Formats: sequence, structure tokens, C-alpha cells
Amino acid sequence: MESIVRLVAPSRNVLGEGPLWCPRDQVLWWIDVHEASLWRLHTASGAVESRRLAKPPGSFALIEGGGVLIAFRGGLATLDEFGAAEPRWLAMNGLSLGDERFNDGKVDRRGRFWVGTLDRALSRPIGKLYRLDPPNSLVAVDTGFALSNGIGWSPDDRTMYFAETHDKVIYRYDFDPESGAATNRRVFARLDGRLGGPDGLTVDSEGGVWITLFDRACVKRLLPDGRVDQVVELPVSRATSCTLGGPDMRTLFVTTARYGLDAQGLAREPMAGGVLAVDVRHAGLVEPRVRLHPIFV
Repeated sequence: MESIVRLVAPSRNVLGEGPLWCPRDQVLWWIDVHEASLWRLHTASGAVESRRLAKPPGSFALIEGGGVLIAFRGGLATLDEFGAAEPRWLAMNGLSLGDERFNDGKVDRRGRFWVGTLDRALSRPIGKLYRLDPPNSLVAVDTGFALSNGIGWSPDDRTMYFAETHDKVIYRYDFDPESGAATNRRVFARLDGRLGGPDGLTVDSEGGVWITLFDRACVKRLLPDGRVDQVVELPVSRATSCTLGGPDMRTLFVTTARYGLDAQGLAREPMAGGVLAVDVRHAGLVEPRVRLHPIFV
């Protein structure tokens, strides 16, 4: 039986997203997309700190040599440290997004940053899945998505998972870790009903895929064959993303949102917008840091 879900950061985020565990510092990082801010929780002390960002972020990653890479809605930039005054923008070799906007991203085990895009109207399948190759080249690996979301890899590095929220589907690809090729896209799992779709995800050390379900008040663990293994019920409806961390990598951290909830909804969900945690049986995998050799604007 799993532990009780607890509130570990009463951050009241409008749209909390992208939790990322740093085992070196025992710190949980995340962002508020709507309020354009970067957050972190020092788990040993319980201290929470945040800083404003120049523009709304879509996702971020920790850099191998220190600092943070941030995918803002229209470009990529770095912060040398949490309190750095201004981001430094990467020159992206003629990148022109048009109506696309960067959204969720993740780093593979070769240190490459992957990031999906969405249609800003959240309806047309114009989004792409990009891979950042050194030094500053974004390669479109796949296309045809209205709302790109969570990304993750199997423990053996041979499968990549990718959530498309608009179509309520999680895809799986055959993955070549050496070249970074993701091929043979097919459906891994599909949600039914009219409620929200799959959002952020993480993969544990046994190959289980933990997926947050927006507007469905839960996180599900799926087996590698797509079957539901367990469901973690949440005291909030709008879970956005999750990661595994903590001293033994068996704490499931979940970011949540207040976005779109009226006064009655917020009264029913006092933890909405906070970061939740629950102890689970399955250990997570350490998220890699991005290997970045940037050329700046």
C-alpha cells in the first residue's frame, strides 16, 4: 500500500510544471509556466525559493557544467546560476517557429535535450518533436502534434515515450541512443472520455511509465506493455507532471495547477498549485544533465 499524498511545497502555482530532481544537492526544481518563474525545494530544510524569468518558460534542464537551460516559448537560453540576473540566448541557426511554441522537454542519457512544440491555439497538429544537437542545431525528429508533452526513456535506452495531450495518447518510439534516432512511432496507451489528456511523465528503474493525467486527479503507472499497474489518487484535479527523487529515489513528486479553477474549485482543492509527494515502491532513474556547448546571440 502506498503512503498518503502530502504537500511538500505550498507554492500556489498557476501552472506548475517540469519537476526535476537533483540528487547531488537533494533539491527539487520546477517552473510555473503561467507566472514565468523558476522554483526549487531544498528537501532537507523544506525551504522553497523562486525567481522571476524574462518570459514564460515551456521546460528546462540542468546543465552538466552548472547552470540551467530553459526552453522559453520562442527560444532557448541559459542561466549561469539560479540567481543570475538575465538569461543568455542561444543562436539557433535560423529557427523560425511561426505559430509553434516550445513546451515540455527532457534530456536523454547522451546529454541531448529534447523538446516538443505546441500550436498556440492548442488545436492544429503543427507541433514537432525536436532534438538539440551540438552546438545549436534543432533537428525536427517527428511532426504532427497539437500539444506535445511528457518525454522519457526506458531503462535499456531502446524505447522513447512521448505524450500528446490534445489527442489523449502516449506514443512509443524505437530509440537508438548512439545516433539519437527515434523511429517507428506507435500508440503505447490511449485515454478515453472527455476529460483531460496525458501530461508530464517519468520512467522508473523497472521500466514503469508514470504519467500525470490533467483534470483526472491521479497519476498512473503503466507497465512496458501499456497495461495500468497502479493508480495514485490525488487531492487535486490538475496534476501536470511528475518525477521520482528523494534520498532513495522512491518519492514521487507531482506538480499541479490552479489554472482554470474557479473560487469553488479552489475551495475544494486547497493543495492545488502546490507540489505533492508520495512514497512509492519503485525507484526512479537519475535524470541526465544536458551537455551543452552553446553559441550565444
